Amino acid sequence: MDRFNYKNGELHIEQLPALKIIEEVGTACYVYSKNTFLDHLHKIQNAYAQLDTTVCYSIKACSNINILKFLSDSGSGFDIVSGGELFRAVKAGADMKKIVYAGVGKTDEEIKQALDAGIEYFNIESEQELENLIRLSSEKGCSAKAALRVNPDVDPKTHAYITTGKKESKFGVDIERAEKVFDTYSGNPSVKLRAIHIHLGSGGNTVDPYVEAIEKILGLIDTLRSKGYEIEALDIGGGYGADYVTGYGPSAKQYAEAIVPLLKDKNLKLILEPGKSIAANAGILLSEVQYVKQGGSKKFAIVDAAMNDMIRPSLYDAFHFIWPVKTDASFVPKHRNENMQMEGLEKYDVVGPICEGSDFLAKERLLPPLKRGDVIGLFTAGAYGFTMASNYNSRPMLPEVLVDGDDYTIIRKRQTYDDLISLEQ
Repeated sequence: MDRFNYKNGELHIEQLPALKIIEEVGTACYVYSKNTFLDHLHKIQNAYAQLDTTVCYSIKACSNINILKFLSDSGSGFDIVSGGELFRAVKAGADMKKIVYAGVGKTDEEIKQALDAGIEYFNIESEQELENLIRLSSEKGCSAKAALRVNPDVDPKTHAYITTGKKESKFGVDIERAEKVFDTYSGNPSVKLRAIHIHLGSGGNTVDPYVEAIEKILGLIDTLRSKGYEIEALDIGGGYGADYVTGYGPSAKQYAEAIVPLLKDKNLKLILEPGKSIAANAGILLSEVQYVKQGGSKKFAIVDAAMNDMIRPSLYDAFHFIWPVKTDASFVPKHRNENMQMEGLEKYDVVGPICEGSDFLAKERLLPPLKRGDVIGLFTAGAYGFTMASNYNSRPMLPEVLVDGDDYTIIRKRQTYDDLISLEQ
């Protein structure tokens, strides 16, 4: 799952006590385990080793350039969705032939930037985008390769905001229209339409939707090949489950055991775009209790992290396990579950200082008794935590810390008040 464990009642990140980091860095802060990142990457690489597979880590999940560097050094490619993410990948020394570029609204400047970089595939989301890529490639006198993003109309049974493979989606084209797109554009010399891309969304915790989607797309690929179109790769996107509670998501091996047999004899390169399944369990958000307050029948733990630091609970009603980083032996968690069953727990809403009623990290959560000055950890915070943060209420962005064994490095400094207004002067 990860390398966050309690020893003698105190949380350790790899071999380093969490409180040691807090003493030197302060709260609130994001802390990552380097070896948890690498464990999850290697599990995915190994699970699909029977196929010609490129793992393209999704930069949007956790985009710190220092993390991208060691993932690239370990053989990862990258899934990007903006010019800024391409810039990060370039600065991290990524192999441009392991870059796939998705996103429904790529600007002309972003497309030119990617053409100049020589990325492997543009994941095309609409006919107009394809026509624009053809125009820009022709003007630059270069050629590009593209994958058509196709919606297989499969529901991964997750939150509506992170479901992207249904027919009624802003992403991609309907599976019924895909054949017509190939009929119209496959012969163009400026853009070689050579692959199919699918992405069901995020937050799935079962393999079945992926199997259903791939089976549908393989039927499409057979039809396209029967018409003489060359299809060399299938990009099955990301969204694979992560363990927000113990044992929540299928393992990389379980996904592969269902997916590899479908593709083994199809003469297709496989592309994966995992983000959350690599990054989520590799991060924790550490925060200090400022006040404990009784409000009617509710008890509030007011902490120094807020919705601007971690918006997933407010935005998606997402669950993150929360627990004190130092606790009595009787409260050391053996598992991370939504309903912890221990004698002596108290119910809290864990909230931040933002001036919004939606500023919460957890509601009605059973926790060991908390007091002012206690440090809590919000687990599984490595994906879509810092990358979705903002300066709302003029709150400085948090530092990011990377732990490797018994040592740590600050890989993003805590933002200062001067930083807040530096672009306004």
